[in-house]
Amino acid sequence: MERVALVTGAGSGIGRAVARGLLDDGWRVVLAGRRREALEETAGGDAAATVAPTDVAEPAQVAALFDRLERLDLLFNNAGLFGPATPVDELEVGAWQHVVDVNLTGSFLCAQAAFRLMKAQDPRGGRIINNGSLSAHVPRPNAIAYTATKHAITGLTKALALEGRDLDIACGQIDVGNAATDMTAAMTEPKMDVAHTAEAVAWMASLPLSANVQFLTILATQMPFVGRG
Repeated sequence: MERVALVTGAGSGIGRAVARGLLDDGWRVVLAGRRREALEETAGGDAAATVAPTDVAEPAQVAALFDRLERLDLLFNNAGLFGPATPVDELEVGAWQHVVDVNLTGSFLCAQAAFRLMKAQDPRGGRIINNGSLSAHVPRPNAIAYTATKHAITGLTKALALEGRDLDIACGQIDVGNAATDMTAAMTEPKMDVAHTAEAVAWMASLPLSANVQFLTILATQMPFVGRG
């Protein structure tokens, strides 16, 4: 049976790398993101890729996206943004809300719709993998909105895993540290090839639904995460 995956934020960075990795592994992949041109670049003319421009922060657009799907075996909840690097006392409420809308509400909306589809389809079930980030564990300075949403993604992951148990829906989280993408281009910390992230997600996705990777952390070996000094 053909395996169907949906990747949000598929137009660049980790989303693009994961989408291409899944295509290479024989999945049919629906590419969601706000920019059609970027999604088409990710697809690269692959007949197994479907371009689906979507703003995950908009409930109506998420509903329209899932209305196109007859089944779904994997959701990679990846769409997100960092927001302005601003001290907490200077961050505007609108900027905070925008990060929350995309990173947290967008992930919830897609997971909710995926649950509805996975619960009803035959065969039943599927897998959701949330992109958490190391900021789900430790903050960066001047990034309170991003940090708060990524901590919240961990709670979302746990709640989805709990509610999915009896529905054959597995939910796990990958926390990525400094994969080399446009988002991390200005960072001076060590980085790893984004392809390693794609390989990790593909491995998580390859498991039978009887097994789940609840949390996986992948980062450059030299990145100061465990300790500094």
